[in-house]
Amino acid sequence: MNMDINFPNLHIYLEHVGKSIDLFGISIAYYGVIIALGMLLGVSLILYRAKADGTNPDASLDICLFTIIFAVLGARIYYVVFAWDYYKDDLWRIFNIREGGLAIYGGVLAGILTAYLMCRIKKIKFLHFADIAIPGLLVGQILGRWGNFFNREAFGQYTDNLFAMELPLNAVRSMDDITQEMMAHARVVDGVTYVQVHPTFLYESLWNLAILIFLLLWTKHKKFDGELFYYYLFFYGLGRFWIEGLRTDQLKMWVTGVPVSQALALVMMAVSAVLYVYGYRHRKERKNA
Repeated sequence: MNMDINFPNLHIYLEHVGKSIDLFGISIAYYGVIIALGMLLGVSLILYRAKADGTNPDASLDICLFTIIFAVLGARIYYVVFAWDYYKDDLWRIFNIREGGLAIYGGVLAGILTAYLMCRIKKIKFLHFADIAIPGLLVGQILGRWGNFFNREAFGQYTDNLFAMELPLNAVRSMDDITQEMMAHARVVDGVTYVQVHPTFLYESLWNLAILIFLLLWTKHKKFDGELFYYYLFFYGLGRFWIEGLRTDQLKMWVTGVPVSQALALVMMAVSAVLYVYGYRHRKERKNA
């Protein structure tokens, strides 16, 4: 199997990009390594911010650990539910997350719910903690998306833009993600068929990096608890709505065929806008009281 990944318009050619590494005879998927690294760095940032803020670091660590566990479960359940046709004939594949299949929206929703419940238990204001934690979540998302790069998944339709990515046809995770337009523009080199696609994992990683930089710079200008959290919900939803429209592996809602992540992105943006206005007005009312 050819394992090259190319960015021809950037003149970047990567040879033999594997999907895993052998360590003492055990095959370890890069997908899992990258997600674990993202979690580690994300939690480290959260604990650093919690300490600087004066929030109990032990309680913050407990919240992070439980949130990670249930976020991963939520991400997997969300993906399996909306990609049931892929798993229904071989249920054991549900437990094989080495091949990918974690939907970030499922993780975000499960993570928010878990963090809220844990904050109640630890007697920490949820919105205050959310503002501390969101940059850490973004670090995890920024790095985690590169797991899709190694798995040759979560890419978009054919493109010839500056960031266009070439993948060997026999190396992609699922042939269901290959479209007629991709095949119409496919090229054969030394007997290997390449398709050229939008690297949507890269778009989302860069978009999240921009949100992270904005939130870190805006922290000192924060006017009320939850402000950074609401900004994250809105801007992540905005970027995800656009990026999801490019992807060929969209998870779709039953019957309607509407991409579920795009629908959730719109809901997320609307809800965050309403909550932001409420939070801002409530702050002004308390200030004027």
